[in-house]
Amino acid sequence: MSESFDCAKCSESLYGRKYIQTDSGPYCVPCYDNTFANTCAECQQLIGHDSRELFYEDRHFHEGCFRCCRCQRSLADEPFTCQDSELLCNDCYCSAFSSQCSACGATVMPGSRKLEYGGQTWHEHCFLCSGCEQPLGSRSFVPDKGAHYCVPCYENKFAPRCARCSKTLTQGGVTYRDQPWHRECLVCTGCQTPLAGQQFTSRDEDPYCVACFGELFAPKCSSCKRPIVGGTRGAGKGVGCGLGGGKYVSFEDRHWHHNCFSCARCSTSLVGQGFVPDGDQVLCQGCSQAGP
Repeated sequence: MSESFDCAKCSESLYGRKYIQTDSGPYCVPCYDNTFANTCAECQQLIGHDSRELFYEDRHFHEGCFRCCRCQRSLADEPFTCQDSELLCNDCYCSAFSSQCSACGATVMPGSRKLEYGGQTWHEHCFLCSGCEQPLGSRSFVPDKGAHYCVPCYENKFAPRCARCSKTLTQGGVTYRDQPWHRECLVCTGCQTPLAGQQFTSRDEDPYCVACFGELFAPKCSSCKRPIVGGTRGAGKGVGCGLGGGKYVSFEDRHWHHNCFSCARCSTSLVGQGFVPDGDQVLCQGCSQAGP
């Protein structure tokens, strides 16, 4: 009498039937699948012994069920990402969760080098200066109306330029004749003394310190022979105000500082008084009437 050869689970004879041998004994195919097969996380059906089984973390799948939850592409031989327990191919993941480069419009792939500013994202190699078109990388930049400039390009394009040297003013500066100047560029045309913060005047649009202007252009006092700076001359006798408020008197083609306009004999001030010219001198009424 032959020895029995039965399924270890259902005890039915395995003679003439397909079976699977395990450490705990032989099993008919249905009992083997029910006992040892995993349940597919996608379709919830058993993954039979003759099916290719794939698994990820603690989940098992039929080969055909292991696919992107969005485009249904098989992930058996594709790179994929798990997002909130859903499996996504790289294309769908990037489309759903990755940023678009503001320059080229392509997806900024996870893990790639990128730059973010003002709610926008760029590939590192796409974030360029709007002037020289060189990558900005970690360099300082200046945003302007949707464009981005490296500091040199921004200064060349937008910063004011000195009226004298034409170079950009990056900080400070002074204004002369409604134009910007470097402080070190605004100097006296005569002696080259810096004029920023100092009192000065001009001639033919060239700036001069008070001393140089007086020596070069101002009329000389008929009494002390020193220059009278500023003011205007009248055709007859008049009183003017020089640079800095210094007053002076003019008569015909002669000029006097306010405190120099006095009688040549008695030294009485003639400012606001009648006087009599006597050759190169001026006399008060009394000295004129007294005779030589």
